[in-house]
Amino acid sequence: MATQRDFSRTNMQFQLNLPEWAIAKLNELPPVMPTLEERMTAVLNFARLNFENKTGGPFAAGVFERDSGKLVVIGVNRVVPSNCSSAHAEVMALSLAQQVLGTYDLGSQDLPAHQLVVNWRPCAMCYGAVVWSGVRSLVVAGDGPELEEITGFDEGPIHPQWRHELEVRGIDVVEDVLRQDAIAGFEAFKASQQLVYNARLGGED
Repeated sequence: MATQRDFSRTNMQFQLNLPEWAIAKLNELPPVMPTLEERMTAVLNFARLNFENKTGGPFAAGVFERDSGKLVVIGVNRVVPSNCSSAHAEVMALSLAQQVLGTYDLGSQDLPAHQLVVNWRPCAMCYGAVVWSGVRSLVVAGDGPELEEITGFDEGPIHPQWRHELEVRGIDVVEDVLRQDAIAGFEAFKASQQLVYNARLGGED
């Protein structure tokens, strides 16, 4: 017999937060990071700290002003702690940046161009989030099978012309920034033997 559920107002909302260590680390970072290597180094550090602190998967993403390197925010993966499959690092970073800047469109004409820096190519879901976020630049540590082969995470079906589809929408793509450092982070995650939280991958069990 079905149990009556209470769909009160408190059941109809949810909240996503950065872990306390990430907020503290954000406050320690320099306000401006002029080079892509500086930006990616910060993102890679957050990705590693996230699984080391057991606050999510080995993924992080940062939003910066593209030309100046001014830091807006760095987000980390919060899927398991938040019970929210969409709480990937890119979604966290883009959403927080939009809240900080008070806009749904990070490409608004009254704003400087913004850039998303990620420790690997975005998954199928986050690729869509990039398209709709308004960022004008995507920087990734790498693209290729290494992430899935090393960690076991399923990144979903990616459009074969993903770079072109971004570029025709005015989003430039920069690849292979500190690629080997990113791969080393995934190896460290594998060695930690932490949860790989894929859903059922289409299975019935």
